[in-house]
Amino acid sequence: MPRPFRFSAVLRMASSGKEWADKARRLEDSGFDALLVPDHLVGPRFAPVAAMTAAACATSRLKVGTLVFANDFRHPAILAKEASTIDVLSGGRLEFGLGTGWMAYDYERAGLRLDPPGVRVARLTEAIQVMKGLWRGGPFSFDGEHYTLKGLEQEPVPVQQPGPRLMLGGGGPKMLRLAAREADIINLTMRVRADGSGPDTSDSGPEAFKKKVGIVREEAGARFADIELGTSILQIGLDHDVEAWSAANPSAQIDTPQVLIGSVTEICDKLRYWRDEHGITNYVLHHEHDLGTFAPIVEALT
Repeated sequence: MPRPFRFSAVLRMASSGKEWADKARRLEDSGFDALLVPDHLVGPRFAPVAAMTAAACATSRLKVGTLVFANDFRHPAILAKEASTIDVLSGGRLEFGLGTGWMAYDYERAGLRLDPPGVRVARLTEAIQVMKGLWRGGPFSFDGEHYTLKGLEQEPVPVQQPGPRLMLGGGGPKMLRLAAREADIINLTMRVRADGSGPDTSDSGPEAFKKKVGIVREEAGARFADIELGTSILQIGLDHDVEAWSAANPSAQIDTPQVLIGSVTEICDKLRYWRDEHGITNYVLHHEHDLGTFAPIVEALT
């Protein structure tokens, strides 16, 4: 039996706690499975820990998570404790999204050093081991190149054991292989330029997307069947003519699951194709202004 679809949405801000709670409840009532918040130091965005906690307190079913925590911004022991606390307070509804950190503007404005991608991935690899070790409970020690822990024991431990579901996002081969080994959920993206200036647009299109699935499949081996593959929906044009929209937007990657154009039936058929042929079932709506447009798709597929 095919894996069911799951839909999440990225929300960034609200004018008050009440408005944020109302947004979370509307998302839950619309059939979405999770509310995700980004983690950047620049721009109009809530800080993720407080935002997730408030959303979890306002809802009963909705999962809360990040797309994604930037590992470089926090020591993993601190982040592990924050994650455990949210998981307890939410009754086990945390989906823990984690990445290296990548946006150069964040680093520059905050006076942080943006290391080369290989260093950031190595640091993230260690951070995952640290957090998973702490989540299991009991004293935990770790002696790595980037982190050292000496018998650290943290409480509370997460409700979810052996820890919250881990989501890793990425598009480069190193991140994809790490995700294939460690993640429960993988959000497939374009790889990011090494200088942190933005996504590498040469790494786009359906063949590049399928290649990423292949890397994950090869590296994951027997655990591939347990991994939930997903991606972000970046553009949606409900009831637009596909050919006319494509002609007006020649740079859009209309043949990938990140761009959805057409009727409800056409879009649902496209998502079913990507599920049945390539295993993509976890979709994140990236722009809040598309929530109303996308709601019929969620209703039809859940």
